[in-house]
Amino acid sequence: MEPVQSSRMSQLLKAWSEGDQDVLSPIIELAYPELHKIAQRCLNNERPGHSVQATALVNEAYLKLLEIRRIDWQDRAHFFAVGARIMRRILVDHARAHGYAKRGGEVQRVDFTESLMVSPELYPDLERLDDALQTLEKFDPRKVQVVEMKYFGGLTAEEIATVLDISPQSVHRDWSLAKAWLLREMTRRN
Repeated sequence: MEPVQSSRMSQLLKAWSEGDQDVLSPIIELAYPELHKIAQRCLNNERPGHSVQATALVNEAYLKLLEIRRIDWQDRAHFFAVGARIMRRILVDHARAHGYAKRGGEVQRVDFTESLMVSPELYPDLERLDDALQTLEKFDPRKVQVVEMKYFGGLTAEEIATVLDISPQSVHRDWSLAKAWLLREMTRRN
């Protein structure tokens, strides 16, 4: 998103936070391309032939975003971070509804390696990843936020730092530690 559009988006989100419902249409117009990219990234991490399509994922995420009544949107990065988290929840709920991991379903078995955490070519077990993230969240919620924004949302370290009000170096450190912890946790659960 270009700086002018980014600034405009932040202004619209602020107005929406203050109760202006008339800004929803312009927000949707500005946000849709980026949300679609986030949805594509989320789905790239899924098994081939996943039944959820990017457009459907974006539409469902929009509906859930509209249900959020009172949130003080910091800026566009905050909005996309929340959007990425919602998409993750939708995909996890979908996987659980279909019983992919625990009941055999159509899960493709993969071994969890360091490259899995950053490679869109591999298809992690989303339900198991979500379980590990929920465990991590109990003692370090910020690392989970970093993972969601970077892995699912594709935000840069600088954007994540802005949302979380920390330094980009802290984002890099949290990302590295979270990857190592998740690798260990998911391998242990294997």
